[in-house]
Parts: sequence; structure tokens; C-alpha cells
Amino acid sequence: MSVPIVSTLAELRATVAAWRSRGLRIAVVPTMGALHEGHLSLVRAALAECDRVVVTLFVNPKQFNSAADLAAYPRTEREDAAKLAPLGAHMLYVPGVDEIYPEGFATTISVSGVSEGLCGAHRPGHFDGVATVVAKLFLQTGADLAFFGEKDFQQLHVVRRLVRDLDIPIGIVACPTVRENDGLAMSSRNVRLLAVERRAAPRLAGILFETAEQLSKGAPVGTALAQAESAIVAAGFEEVEYLDLRGEDDLAPLTTVDRPARLLVAAMLGGTRLIDNVKVSPSQAAMSDPTKFKKVA
Repeated sequence: MSVPIVSTLAELRATVAAWRSRGLRIAVVPTMGALHEGHLSLVRAALAECDRVVVTLFVNPKQFNSAADLAAYPRTEREDAAKLAPLGAHMLYVPGVDEIYPEGFATTISVSGVSEGLCGAHRPGHFDGVATVVAKLFLQTGADLAFFGEKDFQQLHVVRRLVRDLDIPIGIVACPTVRENDGLAMSSRNVRLLAVERRAAPRLAGILFETAEQLSKGAPVGTALAQAESAIVAAGFEEVEYLDLRGEDDLAPLTTVDRPARLLVAAMLGGTRLIDNVKVSPSQAAMSDPTKFKKVA
């Protein structure tokens, strides 16, 4: 069994129109390919909620800040299709750049507020590229629901704000971060880690969980974040781009844990940029055992 691969908007819309004529509910899972278990968990969640699932694969040049990073991003279309086939996904939409940004394309969508700070501060224009391509994919697929992982937590907020502000008729479903057995958040960029870097990488998650536990128990925010940043550097990371406590519902900076929050981080390890985030509860030590990660069967 193989998943149909569609590369043109005309074919996509014709297929979606046929599904719609039968009253079927449609989901979209936007990706840039190099699929891993995190992506596949989104597809499974989509299949549980909808009759038809479209997985999109588009390495979006507008959300990269350097040509080198864009060139180095893994492109594994055949392997991705093979991973999707046993799940029962109904289409892999792989548009070319000209299909998304045809000649004369002149529109950019910019979402302020939630896009500022964190990754937005370190990757100028990144979220403009995300918002623009996501809006196009929503409109092209006409899906009822879209599924995103919580690992890219700021991106999730940008997408939710985009949909609300532009009245795009689609529901956004957030799915939990999927981790390796050692706690490292799954990412397509992990394949770029050298063996020694891969051994050090899980400490990022471990430190986040430990710090979240301290914050939930009332540790001063400034002290806890400073200690965590030092620990990340001591673990072998060259740079901590940010380590910040934000409100879970609005990404507002927090100096006390007086409501549900997220601890978010971006750090460089051997030239690979890793991001992660964990929940911080104001009412309980929710992360009491930082070694208990969601494991992949």
C-alpha cells in the first residue's frame, strides 16, 4: 500500500472536492519532511479525528534565515512516503516552490505579539514565513482541522493567532511533544548531531524538567533560570539563545509562577539549533521525576 503523492494545487483541489462531495471530514498535517515519530504521532491523531488526512511536505525557503541552513535541511520524500503508507494517510502533498510562491508573489503575512521574543528575536522574518505558508496550505487544502506539535510552542501560538485574526475556518489541534527514550525532543535536525553531541543533547530536556520542578515548588524564577542556563553550558552546549518562562495561554513573560506556564529554550550544540519546552504548574510539582519522559514504543 502506498500513499498518493500530489504535487499540483489543481490535483489537490480536485481530490478535496471529491471528498467534500461525500461529506468527509478533512485534516491537514503541515510538515517540512524528514518525518520522524513526532510527525507520525500527528498523523495518527488526525486519522483518529477525520475521514481523510493530507500530509503536506514543503521545505519553505521563507522561514530560513540562512541559505546554508536551507541547503542542509534533510529532504527525504521517498522515505517520508514509505513511513506514511502503513498509517493510512490519504495524500502526501508535495508542492514545488512555484506552486506555493508563483512568479510575482508579493504577499507576506506578519503576526505580531506572540511572534516577538524567543525564536522570533533570533530568527528575523522566520514567523512571517511560517504564517504565510501555513495560511496558503490551509486555504489550498480547505481542511477542517490542522495538527501541530507542542515542541514548536511559539509557532503554535502564531498559527492560532493567524487563524483567529483572519477568520480562517479551521480548527488547530495541539499534540504533545514526542521524545526519544532518553528524553531528547524529536526533531528533523537531530540527524545533524555528531555522536558525541547526540550523547550530550538529552541533558537539555533533563535540565528543563528539573528546573520546571523547582519553579513549581516556588524557587525564584531568576535564580532558577540562571542556574539552568549555566547547567546547559556545562553540559556542552555552545550557546543558550534563550531560556524563558512564559504564560502558557499568551506567551507573556512571567517573573512568578502564578498561572500555567511554559519553560522554553533554544540552544546551540555543535552548530545544530535545538529547541524544547516543558509545562510549569503553579499548583503542583508536576515534573516530580524528570527521568519520566514520554517514550516511543
